[in-house]
Parts: sequence; C-alpha cells; structure tokens
Amino acid sequence: MFTIIGGDGKEYGPVTVEQMRQWLAAGRANLETHAKKDGDEQWRRIGDFVEFAPADAAPPVIGVDSSLAGRGARTGAALINAAVYGCCMLPGMIATTMRAISLGAHSVRDMDPVVLASGVNVLWIGVGAAIALQATLLAIRGQNIGMVLTGLRVVRFADNQPAGFVHAALLRFLVPVSLLFLPWVSFLGFIFLCVDYCFLFRDDRRCVHDLMAGTKVVKK
Repeated sequence: MFTIIGGDGKEYGPVTVEQMRQWLAAGRANLETHAKKDGDEQWRRIGDFVEFAPADAAPPVIGVDSSLAGRGARTGAALINAAVYGCCMLPGMIATTMRAISLGAHSVRDMDPVVLASGVNVLWIGVGAAIALQATLLAIRGQNIGMVLTGLRVVRFADNQPAGFVHAALLRFLVPVSLLFLPWVSFLGFIFLCVDYCFLFRDDRRCVHDLMAGTKVVKK
C-alpha cells in the first residue's frame, strides 16, 4: 500500500499498487510525485520504487570512491620515486666511470675488480639510503617522497586508517622492492613491476602490492 502527496500538498491513500498505476496513467500522479510505502518513514519519488520504475530504466551505477588517488597522480609519484633512486645511484655510477676513464679502461672487463667494487659499493650505499628513507616515511606518514610531492597517502583498505610499518613499509614496499634490487631475481622484479602497474587500471585502482599489503592509495 502506498500514500502520496498530491499537488495540493495533501496526502492521498493508502492505495494498492494497481490503484497507484491507474493514478499514474490518469495523470493524477507522476514518477516525480512523493510517495511513502506502508511501514516506511521516508518519502521518496514514485519512480524510485521498483514497482513503478520504467521497464527500460538503467540499473543504478555504483560510483568509484572519490577519495581514491587518480592514475595520473600515482604514475607521477612512481616516476618521481624512480628519479630519486636514479639520483642516489648517480654518485656511484659517476665515481666508477671517472675511475675507469682515468685508468684508460674501455669496458668493465678492463677495470681492476677492486676499483669496480668500490664504485659499486658507493652505488649500493646510495640505493640503501633511499630505500631506508622511503620505508621510514611510509611507516610514519603513509607517504613516500613521490606521494608527498603529489599529495597522496597510503591507508589500510578495510578501515582507511594509517597503514603503519607492516602494511605500508614492509609488505607494500620492502618486499616488492627487494625483487628489483636483488641481482639474482631482478628479471622477475621487472616482470612484477609491469604486471603491478597494469593492476592500477582496475576499478579500485589497487596494484598488486596494494593487494598484498591490504592497502589503497587516497588523496591526502
């Protein structure tokens, strides 16, 4: 049974579904008329009730969470982070190259292993420092350098609370990044990186490392 509010502001009904359909057909009411179903407290449009919705009405669209970080912003943050790692590796690369030039070496094979090792050590120190800084920022702020500059933040998927060390730093960052920088699995790391980025185009915009850590990236 339904009750409606007429054009004069008065209530009419309750009437059956069939009677309501007759009122609609006769023009006494339309889909914008406010109505209330017996047992309900809230007034709604007649068209909102399934009993009177047009047969060709489109199903309701479930919107994307507006708090989610955009794909462009996340891509930008990733590129910034890649630049950070590159800058941290640069001193070691320059030191090795300059030493090779001074020794007249034309390739890595021509270099003294000790000299080569010293340059590689500088390179790894730079990478280690960058990783430590990123992990610390993620654990404390839920942001890495790229996210700070693009206004993004990592939170737990279930409750939107700060992700903390385990979820943001360990599972989401340190575990995946180890695949990229450990020499014996670096190729697998590159494959993981490609697959991981493709997952950004899911409706929930959660990459593989987000699924692993139970996190999502939102606008700050």
